[in-house]
Amino acid sequence: MKAMDLSSIGRILIVVGLVIAVVGGVLWLMGRLGVPLGRLPGDIRIERDGFSFYFPIATSIVLSLALTIILNIIFRLWKK
Repeated sequence: MKAMDLSSIGRILIVVGLVIAVVGGVLWLMGRLGVPLGRLPGDIRIERDGFSFYFPIATSIVLSLALTIILNIIFRLWKK
């Protein structure tokens, strides 16, 4: 296995930071526009007296698919 030099590590950190910033910006914009992320059909919410349970399974699946597509596009462009 070949050791990575500092310039390639720096480049990876910049790309990861940009991806995080873009995802954060998209999530912030979706919240401002009223997109029901976190309240999708399929998200489990149980509320009783003195107890609440929330498991966003549908939201997790949607975010996982979106991030998979975005990262695949970035890594395909990176290899060219």
